[in-house]
Amino acid sequence: MTGRGMLNMVGTAVGGLIGWAEPAPSADPESLRALFADFDVQVGPTSADLDEAVAAFQSRVGLIPDGEAGPRTVHLLARYAAEARELSRFHNAA
Repeated sequence: MTGRGMLNMVGTAVGGLIGWAEPAPSADPESLRALFADFDVQVGPTSADLDEAVAAFQSRVGLIPDGEAGPRTVHLLARYAAEARELSRFHNAA
C-alpha cells in the first residue's frame, strides 16, 4: 500500500471514531496546498513551506503545532476550506 493510501485509510478510521461523516480528505501536498488556497493562503513550493503553513493552521485552531498533516489536521483544514468556499460563493452572489 502506498503512503497516500495508508494516510487515507487512517484518516477514515480516525474520522469515524471521532464523528466525522464525510470521507477523509487527501493529505498529499497538492491537496493540502489547494485547501490552503481556499483561504487565500499561498504556500511556498518546498515541503518546509507546507510544514510551516500546517503548523500555523494547527496553532490557530488549537491543535499541537507540529507541522504534520495528520487525520485531525486534514479534516479540520478541509472543513474550514469548505466553509471558506461557501462564504466566497455567498459573497459573490450578493
